[in-house]
Amino acid sequence: MKIEQNKVVEFSYELEVDGQVVDHTTKEKPLDYIHGTGSLLPKLEAHIEGMEPGDKFDVTLSPVDGYGEVDPSRIIDLPKAAFEVNGEIREDLLVPGNTIPMMNSMGAVIPGVVVEVTEDSVKMDLNHQMAGKTLHFTGEILTVREATEKELTEGLHGEYVHTCGCGGGCHGHGGECGGDCGGCHDHEGGCGHDGDCGCGCH
Repeated sequence: MKIEQNKVVEFSYELEVDGQVVDHTTKEKPLDYIHGTGSLLPKLEAHIEGMEPGDKFDVTLSPVDGYGEVDPSRIIDLPKAAFEVNGEIREDLLVPGNTIPMMNSMGAVIPGVVVEVTEDSVKMDLNHQMAGKTLHFTGEILTVREATEKELTEGLHGEYVHTCGCGGGCHGHGGECGGDCGGCHDHEGGCGHDGDCGCGCH
């Protein structure tokens, strides 16, 4: 069976960025999704369309086709008071390189990376951590089947009914909110590794 609209697809993959493997799934714990529902990065989804179980893929996506270029307007300065918890500023979190979940105006959680800390403010980068990166995916299609009516209505893992709280309804391995750079399409930050909001997914 070939990959086409409304087919449930399982695949394993490896994602390489700047010569380093930054994400992967295995045949034992593959990524699964319903084709044509916007779960994958569009160019990745288009590349594997028509493939069958056993087919292997090798595709490189430019930043424009991946998570976009770095947007300077998403690097912002916040007052330290914004990081108060129970009246105390969480200085232990305010370390350059740390990722802190931030809430956007839509109520979705976006991972922000601490760039710089001064006496009164914190510079945060709210760009997707894969923004500006060229993504090199290699992988193998494992299974392709028809989606059930329930899956088409509720989502493969019920994500249309119960969103995962990362602002996207993306799913990861085993149906949890956790996903991967390769699989999950970015929804204002998407879902990240191990259920945290981070690398893409997705």
